Amino acid sequence: MVEFAQTACLGGGVIGASWAALFLASGRSVSVFDPAPTAEKAVRDYVEMAWPTLTELGLTTYGNPEAISFCDSAAAAVEGADFVQENVPERVAIKHATFAEIEPALKPHAIVASSASGLTLSQMQVGWDNPARFVLGHPFNPPHLIPLVEVMGNDRTDASAVEEAERFYEAVGKVTIRVSKEKPGHVANRLQAAIWREAISLVIEGVASVEDVDKAVWAGPGLRWAAMGPTMLFNLGAGEGGLQAFCDHFTDTFNGWWDDLGRIHLNDEVVQTLVAGVSDAAQGQTAAELSAKRDALILAMQKVTTGLRDAS
Repeated sequence: MVEFAQTACLGGGVIGASWAALFLASGRSVSVFDPAPTAEKAVRDYVEMAWPTLTELGLTTYGNPEAISFCDSAAAAVEGADFVQENVPERVAIKHATFAEIEPALKPHAIVASSASGLTLSQMQVGWDNPARFVLGHPFNPPHLIPLVEVMGNDRTDASAVEEAERFYEAVGKVTIRVSKEKPGHVANRLQAAIWREAISLVIEGVASVEDVDKAVWAGPGLRWAAMGPTMLFNLGAGEGGLQAFCDHFTDTFNGWWDDLGRIHLNDEVVQTLVAGVSDAAQGQTAAELSAKRDALILAMQKVTTGLRDAS
């Protein structure tokens, strides 16, 4: 018997549709609510598009893309659901209204996880009478392809809810991390923001073009980061001496670089410089073409890394 067999997705945009495809692939049923009149077609089209990728990743063995239904309210969508993934727009008022609507309709032990990237758990908990079964479950886009989910509870959350959410995500093929302290942007988005800030600074200072800064990431450390995190990689960088030897050798170097990192803010001029740089790098390729290329590369890397991790 599949645990959390009945799921729901609130919001059928790109994130919600991607979650729905993944849940279906795992052999679970999915009920969806999105008020947009075109939502059902958009979600069904997305599932159809994502299914070959999920199959290549070996995630559709028990899946049925037709085990999906569409409801005319959020409350109807969550009725009977064991696990609810909430993906409504990131505006506090909309989140709170959604939680107020669904709370009376939930099964007693159902888990509700929010995909929110910009709002904090405590901000969202205000919308609940009892947020004990409400957790953060923040994915990386697209959720059916990128493994990471950041999971968080706090002192108002049942510890069992966090553990059950992690178990559910791992059962559908995700890699989870536990966020132990509330920070805007959680963990991975803050890392992205830090890297992008320095990337922009290098462009604005004339050190390199947008295309070359991006190339420096994907052809350099990005390949290593796809295998292991930066601290473990630096640990390996000093050989048998490990991280202690690395820090002994490079402490002054890194302190100097950190002192020299740029402090940049997005404004119209900076944005236009970046837009022009991206346009040059795209070389006439459309967003759809670039997205397809991105997804194909990620799929290829996922297949290789998943195989290697399974073998180990």
